[in-house]
Amino acid sequence: MSDQEKTGILQGFKAFLMRGNVVDLAVAVVIGAAFTNIVNSVVKGVISPLVGAFGTKNLDSYSSCLKGPCEGAGDAATGVRILWGSVLGATLQFVITAAVVYFLMVLPMAKYLARVEARRKAKEGAHEVVEITELEVLKEIRDTLVAQRGTGHGER
Repeated sequence: MSDQEKTGILQGFKAFLMRGNVVDLAVAVVIGAAFTNIVNSVVKGVISPLVGAFGTKNLDSYSSCLKGPCEGAGDAATGVRILWGSVLGATLQFVITAAVVYFLMVLPMAKYLARVEARRKAKEGAHEVVEITELEVLKEIRDTLVAQRGTGHGER
């Protein structure tokens, strides 16, 4: 491979890395990983104990026997078991996590952004009113000057 080809490949790779969406994606992954730790801590430390106070914390032990005899556990288990408890536990974990993300992050951020947008529109509206008022004043001045010219020409 020649030096020009190596330089071209390196420049292409540099251009790829410096594109905005690649950098934004990398930042999103890092922030997402950190945010995952926060959400998991809230679910594990606050929500799960509250749910556990009303029922059991571990649903993995719940199962139904599809084809018997269902005896034993783990690799020594016989029969065909449907482990519906683990599916229910994972589903509850997902719903709880989604609720924590929505109510603690998405909803407050949406309200904040709506307030910022409302303030921006209010400022734009006030600015437009000032511009309209200035335009009206200029039109009045123009009309007055035209009227004065019209009466001035008739008197000469």
